[in-house]
Parts: sequence; structure tokens; C-alpha cells
Amino acid sequence: MRGEVSINKVRTGADQLAEIGSALLRGKRYGLLTNPTGIDAKYRSTIDMCAAFSEGKFTACFACEHGLRSEKQAGVQFEDELDPVYGVPVYSLYGSNRKPTAHMLSDLDVMIVDIQDLGVRFYTYLTTLIHVIEACAEHGVTLIVLDRPNPLGGNKIEGGFLNEQYRSMVGAWKMPMLTGMTIGEFARLVNGQRAAPCDLQVIPLIGWSREMEYPDTGLPWLMPSPNMPTIDTVRVYAGHCLFEGTNLSEGRGTTKPFELIGAPWLKGEQLCKVMNALQLPGVHFHPYTFTPMFSKHQGDLCHGIFTYVIDRKTYQSVETGLHLLHYVMALHDQHFEWLGKDLGYPFIDLLTGDNRVRLQLHESQGLTDIAEAWSRDSEQWRRIREPFLLYEE
Repeated sequence: MRGEVSINKVRTGADQLAEIGSALLRGKRYGLLTNPTGIDAKYRSTIDMCAAFSEGKFTACFACEHGLRSEKQAGVQFEDELDPVYGVPVYSLYGSNRKPTAHMLSDLDVMIVDIQDLGVRFYTYLTTLIHVIEACAEHGVTLIVLDRPNPLGGNKIEGGFLNEQYRSMVGAWKMPMLTGMTIGEFARLVNGQRAAPCDLQVIPLIGWSREMEYPDTGLPWLMPSPNMPTIDTVRVYAGHCLFEGTNLSEGRGTTKPFELIGAPWLKGEQLCKVMNALQLPGVHFHPYTFTPMFSKHQGDLCHGIFTYVIDRKTYQSVETGLHLLHYVMALHDQHFEWLGKDLGYPFIDLLTGDNRVRLQLHESQGLTDIAEAWSRDSEQWRRIREPFLLYEE
């Protein structure tokens, strides 16, 4: 009927904050880690809601990669500032400090987290959450996580475990690349696996089940980061992000980041023929040329491929990305390069969690061995995460 307002199928933790916030925050000093995705179904900002509670004291905001209002591009570090609207400090967790300090938490009884994650290990929001859990435990601060859906649902698990020596901002816990967990469930797992857990409360989703992708929820979508515009981007991200560790463009600087992969020297049509002949589940590749406006190959015409996910249920992002990377190397051994070191390791090692991709993927047997090992890790993770899940199928 014309004029009717649609009712969302799912209610997030933020949607419940107005109802339960007074009971949770009465007489408390509290801070908030969020970004523009911190909104409820009526498009109200979690920042505004936290500032409006008269029963407690809103003392600080915290910002992860891309900034409190998503004003910064990927990898841009920044320092503390003062919020121009509410006059509270905005503490940066993506600058000199990656973990809340004693000073940052000195005026807090409660830390609230409301941020849309992707359930992907190297998407840095999970690493920031890990650091927040550690800091809250160390300084006696209660942590409240307002849960949000995993955009890919709660069943997609792919990739191998992180090797401890490769811990970094793009991987800080022993987990696969795709977790198959909501951010609240992941917080429960990390806290439950720590020797000294913090006082954690997760405000669970209402009406969400594990088979739901984000469009199934009826919730408004806001870009979790500047290069994550749509659910189509999210679907390919876990596998195609591996190209960040190479001299190919991963599509940054275009309107289709991660869906586009290319370089000036790439043989796009030949690569598509090879990839389509593999008949990988749920995916089709098509040649496409593009010119990035920033990032790698800025201003240069790149020959590349566009990835169509034609069956989201059978498509496997990480396996697809692994095969794509293998055949790019096979067809372009004279041009292909791994990018330089970060924290003493090539960036691909940090993304994948060890050095096997860099050292073995160029060989056919290496591709097989890595894919099989990652599959075993994913199945093990499926069992490990079980006690910490909040939602049924």
C-alpha cells in the first residue's frame, strides 16, 4: 500500500539502544567506538543516541581505520582530535596507538562498540576490536558490543589460520579469512579464549538467522569503508584483497573496487578464458579495461577482468582469489611482483597469515596443497567457533 513504511526483518543492537540504554548506562561514564555505519533502522547515529542519554556521561569517542566519519582513505593514519559536535575527545586507534591506553580509558566505566564489520580477518575492524577487548580487560572497563549482521551470513567460512609470527593490523587472531561470525559472536570468542577476559555484554540481533545475507535483513546499508560500496564488493573482497599484496590494481580508484583486477600488462581476455574454463562454482569472469583515479597504476589504462558472482550460495571468494592469483602469475611471470615488506614481511604474507602463498602458489601442486590445507583449517574453525555462536541456522 502506498505510504506504508516497510518493517525491517532484523533489529540490530543499535536499534535496541534507545530502549535499553538507560538501564545499561545509568550513572556510568561511557565511550563509543563507531563510524558512519553506527546507525539504527531509523538512520539515527549511535553517537547522537549516546550523547542524548541524560542518565550517564558521554566522555569519549574512539575511531578505527578510516576515521570516525569515514573521512580517511585506506591506510591513512591519524591522531586524536576533538569532536566538533559534542566536544568530547576522539581517540585514534589507527595512529600512534592501535590499542586504547590507560589515559584513554581513565574517564570510562563502559566502552560501547557499534561498527559494521565484514567477518573478514584482514578487514582491520576486527583487529581493533581485539585490542579493545584486551584494553578493557586490563583496565577494568565493561565492554558492550551492539551486534550487527555478518553481511555474508553466518555460514561462510574460508581460508587458513593465521600463523602467530605474522600477527599484524591485518591479522591479529588465529582465525581463517572468512569467520562466519557476527562481530558480537567474534567478540565472545576472543574474550572466551583469553586467559583474562573482560566484562563483556553483547546486545544480540533480533530476527537474524545464519543464512541471511545483508540484503535479506531489510536494514539500511552504509559503506563500512570508502572502498566497500556494495554487497557485491563484500562478496569478492576476501579473495580479491590478496591482490593488495601484488603489483596489480585491485580496483581501488574505480567505482568497482575488488570486483575489478588488472594492470597495464595484464592479458585480460586470455586470463578470463583460463579462469572460466576452470568452472569454479558461482562465478564468471569477463575482460574489462579501466583507469584507476588513485592508488596503484593511477592514471594508467589497465587491462583486467571483472568478476561476476552468479550464484552467491556456491561462490567461494577465497578459493576463487587463490586460483586467480595462481594463473595471473603463470601468465605474467615477467611482470608479476609481490609488493614490499611491512613489519619485516612481504604484505602478502601478512594478508594470508604465512609465507606459503608467496613461496608455493606459482606451482600447480602448491595451489592444491594450499587450498587443501586452508579447507582443513576452515573446518576446524567451524568447530572452534561453535560454543560462542548466538544464532541458529
